[in-house]
Amino acid sequence: MFGRKKDEPQSPVNVQPVEQSSESADGRKTGPTPKRSAQQANRQRPLVPTDRKAAKEAERQQRIEAQNRLRIANETGDERYLMPRDKGEQKRYTRNFIDSRWMFGEFMMFIILAFLVISLVFQSNLQIQVFVQLALWVVIALIILEAIVTSILLKRRLVAKFGHMERGVRMYAAMRGMQFRKLRLPKPQVARGAKVD
Repeated sequence: MFGRKKDEPQSPVNVQPVEQSSESADGRKTGPTPKRSAQQANRQRPLVPTDRKAAKEAERQQRIEAQNRLRIANETGDERYLMPRDKGEQKRYTRNFIDSRWMFGEFMMFIILAFLVISLVFQSNLQIQVFVQLALWVVIALIILEAIVTSILLKRRLVAKFGHMERGVRMYAAMRGMQFRKLRLPKPQVARGAKVD
């Protein structure tokens, strides 16, 4: 009823293939956008590589190179290859601030181990057991107090240097302060007592 008449000739639609878009050096578009099917065809990769042995060896080499880069970065403090939790100016300053100080918390594991040995040796003596438990609570309280004081001092330094303190830096400093200096990663880059500014 509506629409074109049956005797009207249908005009053929000319479909031109769209060429791949090329970009100039500054990233501006210089050609038409390619069709979705062409883009998907360009991105397609085989799910299973044809040479599995070579693919496995290449993956192993990539993993070894990444581990070597991370190991060297942990030894030298190279920001490019550090783990995301260790990257950033404030994290580096926090590491140097903690590593330049004598921290009571870094000896926590040795103190707890000593208390454990004493309590096992003198487990029949009730007075020594009570003394060990009280001394352990005193050590934990001192470590918490030290972490609070250190975080307050660190916040003042960071606000003075960077204008603000990033989220998570306090916990980062507390956890690093409770690690034994020789076992810290990334490794300390400053000596004890050095000025960090």
